[in-house]
Amino acid sequence: MKVKTAQEAAEAAKGLTFEIVWAALMENRLQMQEMQERMEKSRKEFEEDMKKSRKEFDERLEESRKESRKEFEEDMKKSRKEFDERLEKSRADLDRQLGRFGNSIGELTESMFSGVLWDKFDEYGIAVTMQCARKSFKDDNKRLIAEIDIYIENGEYAIPVEVKTRLTEKHIDEHIERIETLRRYFDTKGDKRKLIGAIAGGIVSGRVMKYAHDKGFFVLVQSGDAVTIADTPQGFKAREWEYAA
Repeated sequence: MKVKTAQEAAEAAKGLTFEIVWAALMENRLQMQEMQERMEKSRKEFEEDMKKSRKEFDERLEESRKESRKEFEEDMKKSRKEFDERLEKSRADLDRQLGRFGNSIGELTESMFSGVLWDKFDEYGIAVTMQCARKSFKDDNKRLIAEIDIYIENGEYAIPVEVKTRLTEKHIDEHIERIETLRRYFDTKGDKRKLIGAIAGGIVSGRVMKYAHDKGFFVLVQSGDAVTIADTPQGFKAREWEYAA
């Protein structure tokens, strides 16, 4: 830029008054203010655009996350459902196999005890005249009320025998309820024979044996290749369910 000399500056300043200079300064200040206002407006518009763009971006991002999460959750639900179905099928298959196995063991145990038992009760003064396996009792509406594994009877007594592979105290309690049901059934039919409880087990612990005897039950056990009535404790008295007039 060319630098003016003092003389040139003086020549240029000729004709300038305070009013002219002040007006020029004011005009320049106004221009600067307008420029600042335009810049501030532009800055605000830019920030608004940025906020709007950021909001749109966040909304799209959240929507994308939701879609991804929804797809993920749906995939997880589908996988869980498929797993539960396979697990349920496996359980059902296992239950059927165990059921068949349990039935086979149960049938084997019942067949072991279903031999002729009447001679086993002779020493107790019970002359058995009939024995059968799997005897069912139904009420007048043909509804099953009790099923007996081995049923022994004569003119004075009826002996329902429950057979279990591994005998437990719970089985004994359940058989008591079964006999009480039979007693009520016999009463409605006018059958005055006494009911005597007996229970048989392939495996009978000493504790369960004592519990059965305390409840007044005969206990049938395997002895070698035969089945016999387990020795009863001293003072044992078989429980009798008698006719209720």
